[in-house]
Amino acid sequence: MPAQPARPIRRERTGSASAADMDVASFKPSLVKAVFRDVTPLHVSRSAARAAASVTRTVLTDIIDGALRAAEEEARKKLLPKDLLTAIDRDVELEVGGRWYHHSPTFKGLTGVMYDAEGVVVPAPKRSRSRKPSAVVGAHRFEAGIRKLLRNRGTAAVPAMVRDLDGLASVFLTDLARDAAVVVRERGIKRFGTIPLMTPGKPVDTRPSVPESVLAQSTRTGGGRTIDRDDVLAATRIQLFGEVRQRALAAAREVTETRSDG
Repeated sequence: MPAQPARPIRRERTGSASAADMDVASFKPSLVKAVFRDVTPLHVSRSAARAAASVTRTVLTDIIDGALRAAEEEARKKLLPKDLLTAIDRDVELEVGGRWYHHSPTFKGLTGVMYDAEGVVVPAPKRSRSRKPSAVVGAHRFEAGIRKLLRNRGTAAVPAMVRDLDGLASVFLTDLARDAAVVVRERGIKRFGTIPLMTPGKPVDTRPSVPESVLAQSTRTGGGRTIDRDDVLAATRIQLFGEVRQRALAAAREVTETRSDG
């Protein structure tokens, strides 16, 4: 009887909420604080930096796991950029760091043609040697952490894939920092956006778009000069949605509640 082909390993989508992943400091708080300093003069508490690192790690872990499943379907162990595209295409919750899409060759042709207010085509951004802080210019800072995270998930990636993961992490964390600063400045979450999900043949969901639980957490009570953990959690609610948001919030709470702030 011929031997049956080995089935691909099925990984549970635990994000970084497991104890094993907690021990992997893929995104060091010192580097996270450097990203925050690029976008805001506010002081960043230690718990805020740890929370932001944890949230970013959760998102990147989910992206890597999705890419792994795509690679396993072709019996590959090393990740390619096309695996990243497949992971994002299969899970809309993983569409983060959108500004990186317009910079990376991996996403060329997928973002469409951009027009300005006058209807003129906006040319694709060119690589710059500027030293002005930005998520794209600083996208190299997490390469070591990305490689460590890949090893932790039992895989590796070609350089182009590592660069894309690095860029997505940098842009996502920069957006997270900006939103956390807005939460401090506006004394809470004052603006809510929703995406109505419609299924053919079924009525549109008319329930309130913003849950009462979210509204109850929308008022900030801390000081106005420091970004704290709860500000990062509020920014996470703005940046993410669905199951990945719940995993990211749970992991961030766990990693920050096990240590004292300072």
